[in-house]
Amino acid sequence: MRYISTRGQAPALSFEEVVLTGMASDGGLYVPETLPSFTREALADMAGLSYADIAFRVMRPFVGGEIDDTTFYELVVDAYSTFSHDAVVPLKQLDANHFLLEQFHGPTLAFKDVALQLLGRILDHFLKKRGERAVIMGATSGDTGSAAIEGCRHCDNLDIFILHPHERVSEVQRRQMTSVLADNVFNVAIEGNFDDAQAMVKASFADQAFLNGTRLVAVNSINWARIMAQMVYYVAAGVALGAPHREVSFCVPSANFGNVFAGYMANKMGLPVKQFIVATNANDILHRTLADNDFSKKELAATLAPSMDIVVSSNFERLLFDAYGRDGKAVAELLERFRHEPAALAEVPLNKLREKFSSYSVDDATILDVIREAHRRTGEVLDPHTATGYRAAERARADAATPVITLATAHPAKFADAVIQAGFDGVALPPHMSDLLEREERYSVLPAELDAVQRFVAEQRRG
Repeated sequence: MRYISTRGQAPALSFEEVVLTGMASDGGLYVPETLPSFTREALADMAGLSYADIAFRVMRPFVGGEIDDTTFYELVVDAYSTFSHDAVVPLKQLDANHFLLEQFHGPTLAFKDVALQLLGRILDHFLKKRGERAVIMGATSGDTGSAAIEGCRHCDNLDIFILHPHERVSEVQRRQMTSVLADNVFNVAIEGNFDDAQAMVKASFADQAFLNGTRLVAVNSINWARIMAQMVYYVAAGVALGAPHREVSFCVPSANFGNVFAGYMANKMGLPVKQFIVATNANDILHRTLADNDFSKKELAATLAPSMDIVVSSNFERLLFDAYGRDGKAVAELLERFRHEPAALAEVPLNKLREKFSSYSVDDATILDVIREAHRRTGEVLDPHTATGYRAAERARADAATPVITLATAHPAKFADAVIQAGFDGVALPPHMSDLLEREERYSVLPAELDAVQRFVAEQRRG
């Protein structure tokens, strides 16, 4: 298996190389040169298997033998043994044809755990084999940081630096990161927003001279292994509801687009999906693009769903690459225009996307209404991100006869402020986090300046 850049100017890489590299040297993101495919028989054979067994079958072709099967299976089993539910991501039925896919049973109560528990193990495996150390640099709007830290805190060959926007994540999200006091974990609160942090991470990958030869590794969803691991739960959920013998639809709370892109990849490999519904909050670039062909930046709005508070959806580039017929030059030109002015997609690529994707956007008032309504109708307390998906699934689904699966991306206790605003007393944290708000914290507040951040990373890293 070889991987190519969405901008067409970087060398093709192996799986090991792409995991350790993250972003392509031309500024693009890596995608498989060719996609493996599932036969109907192969999908049907997954019915009743454990999540780890399905994961091994789905991901094995992407690894391409670069980790032997026995070792890779052990890494997969070990990663998902950290989840509190045997199904890892269980389905819960809400009504006759609407289901929740609960993705919050991992160590940090968010869907990012599904990929990052595995990615940390894969990275440590490759670094140990090479006799190398590496530095992880990542930006988070809330959940990625804590999940990355939990996935990497025990890695012998990694130091991890996570940037989050200062005072723009929930207290639970912050403390999940800053209360991990491991020697290889460094939290940085940036005096800016998520896009400022993401821009500094991207700039650091583009020029890594500040690390004097130490490898910089990405764990944000620009890393292909994250997408690969996220494909699995689409397949597992689809098979559980009857695939390949019937189609399903998915509704995905979306910000950086990595989650829903993984579902699209599973569909391209053979999982029968009728529709992907992209649910956004007031930061609605994905909705505006799909609905109105308004591919433009707007000022960031702080919302009740902070993990979705971003201006630029990085992984949308991977979908554009496919929509533009894998023409890296056309994608690079579109994104260059987008950097400087409002842009629009060409007619043919846009129509191609609209064949499979719909979208819906909600504001904060609607999020609170949905939390109350969903509880009244189903007994479930939804976190604000899942609430965007719940409403979008009801309003944007193309076919009521097709089962729709809304991805429940976080536990409501992570966003207690929104739940309380909706009129509830709050939601208790699970037992393993019951003392979270009393734990000691450790983090550094830095200005949103690239030089200051890079100097901090260079000085604090071990070795």
